[in-house]
Amino acid sequence: MQVLLVDDSKTMRMLVQRAIRQAGFSGFTFIEAENGADALNKLAAHQPQLILSDWNMPEMSGIDFLRHVRSSSNATPFGFITSEGSNEIYEAAMKEGAQFLITKPFTPEDVRSSLRNVFGGIA
Repeated sequence: MQVLLVDDSKTMRMLVQRAIRQAGFSGFTFIEAENGADALNKLAAHQPQLILSDWNMPEMSGIDFLRHVRSSSNATPFGFITSEGSNEIYEAAMKEGAQFLITKPFTPEDVRSSLRNVFGGIA
């Protein structure tokens, strides 16, 4: 399964990958992007089965990236992993078509729960 992982921090992208493995998910291939603009280019070249994005990034934010994805009728499951955890942020994410929002700091259990809600009992 290909996962498009979008975060301006290389360290955070590595932490998310580790949390996914620790959550019991295997067989994932990660495509990394540094921001929403970079992610749009990667999305054009790949067909991921999941998109995980930060909210605050330079050049294009995660919510703007999500809006671009959904405006092109792309229904790929999309989740946020972000330090933004307010009700307003959560509601905006869900309104634009995100399936979940995980707040940093997060645990492998947080990741497991969110991904199981999207994919069922695959881990």
